[in-house]
Amino acid sequence: MSTNWFVYSGRMSEKHPTKRRLLDAATAEFAAYGIAGARVDRIAAAAGVNKAQMYAYYGSKDGLFDAVFREHNEEILDVVPFTVDDLPGYAARLYDAYVNDPKLVRLATWNRLERIPPGDLLADMAVHTAKKYEAIAKAQRAGQLDPAINPADIYSLVIALSLTWGPSSVTYAVSHKDSEADHAYRRAVLGKVVARAFAYPIRDET
Repeated sequence: MSTNWFVYSGRMSEKHPTKRRLLDAATAEFAAYGIAGARVDRIAAAAGVNKAQMYAYYGSKDGLFDAVFREHNEEILDVVPFTVDDLPGYAARLYDAYVNDPKLVRLATWNRLERIPPGDLLADMAVHTAKKYEAIAKAQRAGQLDPAINPADIYSLVIALSLTWGPSSVTYAVSHKDSEADHAYRRAVLGKVVARAFAYPIRDET
């Protein structure tokens, strides 16, 4: 994610109808096939435009991916409201969001695999994520969360746990077609694991 989402955030940031169709078509294509696997012909056909128009707007397939990722970057970060006082619930809501709209995870995964080397995938969103880190640090100072874990790592771990069964899981990927009982079970497991993982250590008074 090497772009600034505050410059270009939200799905309605691009109101030009032709560009809107291109971005929507490109979002579906890149989420399904990645950057290398995406085909400009399919994107242009789905958007009802010619390739010359696409290149005039975005310069290249890479430029189009950049535009797609810029548009969805803030959505990826804030797909559900961050609640530091309820990290178990936050993880469960992330799980639901990824089930209902897997394209966000797929875009982030493709960006990591094909673009971003090791390091912070959200480096360009430091101002945005800093607010969440500070909320976690404040909860740590209040004795609500384990102070031995870096706030950025708590945030990363909660997201990683919520993706245990996500669209890019290397073990088991969920589907929106799974039974509600299965989804409820996973939400409950996430809640228990997150609550235990980051709870303030209980001191032995004996």
